[in-house]
Amino acid sequence: MSDTAEVVGAGQSDTAPAAVNDTDDNEDLLVREGDIAGDYLERLLDILDYDGDIDLDVEAGRAVVSIDGGDDLDKLVGPRGTVLEALQELTRLAVQQETGTRSRLMLDIAGWRAARREELRELGRSTAESVRDSGEQIRLQPMSPFERKIVHDAVATVDGVTSESEGEEPKRRVVVKPE
Repeated sequence: MSDTAEVVGAGQSDTAPAAVNDTDDNEDLLVREGDIAGDYLERLLDILDYDGDIDLDVEAGRAVVSIDGGDDLDKLVGPRGTVLEALQELTRLAVQQETGTRSRLMLDIAGWRAARREELRELGRSTAESVRDSGEQIRLQPMSPFERKIVHDAVATVDGVTSESEGEEPKRRVVVKPE
């Protein structure tokens, strides 16, 4: 009798609403993560006496928080985004403490990540074209996982080349090779 109940319960019409609810629940969690992160970062800016406008969004299945507008915000980015990376991790921990789940939240300050993303796309594309034309592999400087992903994606748009990561953190780097 329980076998029959399982078959009936596994029907497509029964699972479709659950899938919609899961998507809605996930979206709600991401919005909540953004709200928690925004509150946390607002308190940080108040403590530091820095000006900045906080923008919350959901993109590609993750909460995205951006801080723009203040003169002192470059100090929160640091050299090569090191302070930004640390603040992102602290913000993720604050969100995790409230929600009980690990956050993939992305933090951008003063447009640094957006500008860096464009710079890395160009680096990946131009390196891939150089490797394709010369036939010789190129090893790039060590990068963070965020940076390597963008380079790999850019390299993938150029025919005749491939890329892989090599080395150990924090010296892990992208190597672009001819196919």
